[in-house]
Amino acid sequence: MSAAIVGYALIFGGYAATIISFALIYAVFVSGLNVFMGLTAQVSFGQSAFAAIGGYSSAVLTTTYAWPPLAGMSAGLVFSLLAAWAIGFPTLRLKGHYLAMATLAIGLITYEIAVEWESVTQGYLGISGIPPLGIGPFEAVSDRQILVVLSVVVLVIAFAVKRIQHSRLGRSFAAVAGSEEAAATLGINVARTKLVSFLLAAGLASISGSLFVHVVGYVSPEVFGLHMVILAFSMVYIGGLGTVAGPLIGALIVSILPEVFRGMKDSQDLAYGIALILILIYAPKGIAGVAGAFDARRAA
Repeated sequence: MSAAIVGYALIFGGYAATIISFALIYAVFVSGLNVFMGLTAQVSFGQSAFAAIGGYSSAVLTTTYAWPPLAGMSAGLVFSLLAAWAIGFPTLRLKGHYLAMATLAIGLITYEIAVEWESVTQGYLGISGIPPLGIGPFEAVSDRQILVVLSVVVLVIAFAVKRIQHSRLGRSFAAVAGSEEAAATLGINVARTKLVSFLLAAGLASISGSLFVHVVGYVSPEVFGLHMVILAFSMVYIGGLGTVAGPLIGALIVSILPEVFRGMKDSQDLAYGIALILILIYAPKGIAGVAGAFDARRAA
């Protein structure tokens, strides 16, 4: 289904390609959230902070200092990982709703910094003129070129997440998700495992933030506000928490549904909300979870 949707957007281009491109950027962000929440069973409301660090770092370095986009994105990734390490080392000692509130505070603080640090971020005015995605002489300028680049990025990340899930590290994530006490009894360093998961999530969030600013060519604090967190949570649960394909499926569904109901005018938000609720009621494990259960039943 996902391949068909992306293929349709690639063939017809235009507005459809733009919508799917934004969905793919969110799929990168949600993949990171899925590693931390789905594979490790931790809660974070602050992943938007690392998307902001990556996005603003890349925007400032490419516009003010004329860095190439790939170098700017790489620097943003390093800054995000350093921030995640500094934040995660003390914060991840918390559990449950205490961890959730701490990470929410991180996101809100980062948002306020983006607003107030006008000498660097330009505040609400934002930064414009950000160069497009590109390597060397190649630049992804057309909607189809952007869609192809983003599709490749999403596939590479999905492959990497799948390899991680079935690796020794992935088994450590699963053990921590099952029971931190039992994992510690088995000799797993719980604190280090949670920090690695947090760093992976932060890195993917940083990449998504950088992709956004280079695709749009503009960035302002509103991009990385609570709206981003709410959308990401909707995507990860609707797609399927803990599944490899879930982030992409969830991102596509949540991005496309508003367009499906756009003709309903005043009832658009109501229909959109009802559709999301029905999906969560009849597919509590997400669309990917339902598909996986169906495949397992058929194989049996």
